[in-house]
Amino acid sequence: MTTLSIVLVLALLLVVFGLLFRLQILTSIFSGSSNREVGVSNRVNAIMCMVFLIGGGAWFAWSFIENFDKMNPPIASVHGLATDKMFWVSMAILGVAFVLTQVLLFWYSYRYQHKENRRAFFFPHNNKIEVIWTLIPAIVMAALVFAGWKEWTRITGPAPKDAVVLEIMGKQFNWLVRYPGRDQKLGVVNYRLIDAVNEFGFDLSDQNGVDDFTAGEIHVPKGHPVLLRIRSRDVLHSVYMPNFRVQMYAVPGMPTKFWFTPTKTTDEMRAQTGNPNFNYELACNQICGRGHFAMKMSIIVDEPDDYVNWFAQQKSFSDQNPEVLASFKQKSEKLVNKVPATPAAAAVVTPAAAKASL
Repeated sequence: MTTLSIVLVLALLLVVFGLLFRLQILTSIFSGSSNREVGVSNRVNAIMCMVFLIGGGAWFAWSFIENFDKMNPPIASVHGLATDKMFWVSMAILGVAFVLTQVLLFWYSYRYQHKENRRAFFFPHNNKIEVIWTLIPAIVMAALVFAGWKEWTRITGPAPKDAVVLEIMGKQFNWLVRYPGRDQKLGVVNYRLIDAVNEFGFDLSDQNGVDDFTAGEIHVPKGHPVLLRIRSRDVLHSVYMPNFRVQMYAVPGMPTKFWFTPTKTTDEMRAQTGNPNFNYELACNQICGRGHFAMKMSIIVDEPDDYVNWFAQQKSFSDQNPEVLASFKQKSEKLVNKVPATPAAAAVVTPAAAKASL
């Protein structure tokens, strides 16, 4: 403790002496008694500003061109074209402003480096310039925000009534996907029913869920709207489908959704990219733990007829796990047997029934 106190005292003394020395220099400058000549370092710093501008600009341009394809995977959805267009318009506007301000910043540092017998021009205020550089960015930013809001509202609005519906659930560290059966209605799920077999928590007492099925990969039809109902079983995840420009959080306890329309089948994209092993991918874009890197699932975009054939071949969860369905039937029978079917019980009239009869 004593050593620490001594170190702190010495550090404070150094700070005090430094401030006093600085104060002395400032006093001599204001009094006119100081005459410090600017050395070669000033010229070197000015030249380095231009070197950094030119070298950094060239490196940025090379990096952008080299990684362009990695940053922009081929688009395979209708709304992806609109969002990419909006993105590049924003980047163009902001890029022009960025390049202009950086060039002026470094050029002015070089052009107006310190020279003896030259004083800086004092320019305290100009209403006209301030109005110009306030109104123009405000108008441009308002236009960009409005365009973004309009597109986001369209994307996150209600899906078409004929959309293919499927549910995606994230958990550490994989994805689960559920489709409605022939009735096209997803059944009820209950987290209390989740176990090693019933990972989704199917509540098979709900008839809408009896024909629901799960799949090891996502299949969607080309040219048809697809509605994703998204939820999480444990922590925050993010549904990310880069080629479809889809990203939406999977939040525990708060269902989210996103709909899109695929425009290219998997085979068409394989031909376009020249990669016979290409597959669309669902990945988690939110760090969710040690196994985050493994949260991936393949997405297959089929022609409509191929999708119908694939859908018809799928077996429901209850067919694949008859013991789960049997346990629900037993529970239902026990509940029915517990209710006494007596004339007295049958004669009971509830207030709601009485009002309905009036």
